[in-house]
Amino acid sequence: MEFQWAELRKSCVVEEDAAVLALNKPAGISVTGERHDSDIVEAAAAAGETLYPVHRIDKVTSGLVLLAKELGAHGQLTRQFNKQTAEKAYLAIVESTGLPDRGVIELPLSVGRKNRVRIAAPRESIRAQAGRWFVDDADLLAAKNYPSVTEFSTVLRTDERTVLAVRPITGRRHQIRVHLAWIGHPIVGDPLFDKSARYDRTHLHSWQLGLVAPWRTPPELALRATPDADFWRPVHADPAAAEATLRRADELLRGSRSPLPASE
Repeated sequence: MEFQWAELRKSCVVEEDAAVLALNKPAGISVTGERHDSDIVEAAAAAGETLYPVHRIDKVTSGLVLLAKELGAHGQLTRQFNKQTAEKAYLAIVESTGLPDRGVIELPLSVGRKNRVRIAAPRESIRAQAGRWFVDDADLLAAKNYPSVTEFSTVLRTDERTVLAVRPITGRRHQIRVHLAWIGHPIVGDPLFDKSARYDRTHLHSWQLGLVAPWRTPPELALRATPDADFWRPVHADPAAAEATLRRADELLRGSRSPLPASE
């Protein structure tokens, strides 16, 4: 997707101070590392602005992306992602029903052929008990695998689809997308797993971020990016229904969220 940096910056800014810039990124735009199209970091550099990505979300994912303007803040923030103390919340619409009110997916990931991320065990070895999906160590196929944990709460159910509030406890590449697909609940429009072509975007949205930010008063970043109307199309949610769904997601997340750690 081609875009003009000045226009994207102006229309998508969520929060900005001297150290950071947070954007509500549209689906279809890469944060960095794009080979064949424009990405945010490259476009900003071409316009004379140096930005350092604090974290990455997939090109097909919309929502919050946090960028640092200077290396001191970048180091302070990326350490929190590395230590898994950053609070992250996503919204996902999945192409199925039957999920419990709450669940946890504890499925190690590995990288297979053509650099594809997959579960590090046969699909038939995945077990589900009391809202928990896991595999036994004896079933792991790859010598090199990465423990991965995704928690979710069910926010809205329709006849065909489910809206989830998702917390990736670990931050592996494609983690949410792979975890949900391999337990039988692929994200609507995900090009990796949903081949129906009924929707032209992936309905996964980076919704909230919470981090310690020592240079701010109070010393925290509490960020939120509201999904646009297009995100809600698979569940036919009008603005009032979308707002009610977000309130419900907030309530569920508050019930499971731990406080931000003290500043180091």
